[in-house]
Amino acid sequence: MRVVCNSPELYVVDYPAIDAVEVIDKRIGRGGMMRDEAAQRFRAELELWAESADPDKVDEFIGHFGALMTQQAIYH
Repeated sequence: MRVVCNSPELYVVDYPAIDAVEVIDKRIGRGGMMRDEAAQRFRAELELWAESADPDKVDEFIGHFGALMTQQAIYH
């Protein structure tokens, strides 16, 4: 387990042993677990977003994955 991002908007944990990424959108209090190809795509897009480090683009970045964030984040 590795915390990848803990910003005011996002909380991202990578689980490389099971090829999964957990993402919490702090603004809406929802998250989800992505595995396999979805996790790999998320990692690649997270790297691109991190290069710009533009908080204004967080909506654009997370928008691609919004449909996967269906779980209420009550423990994070």
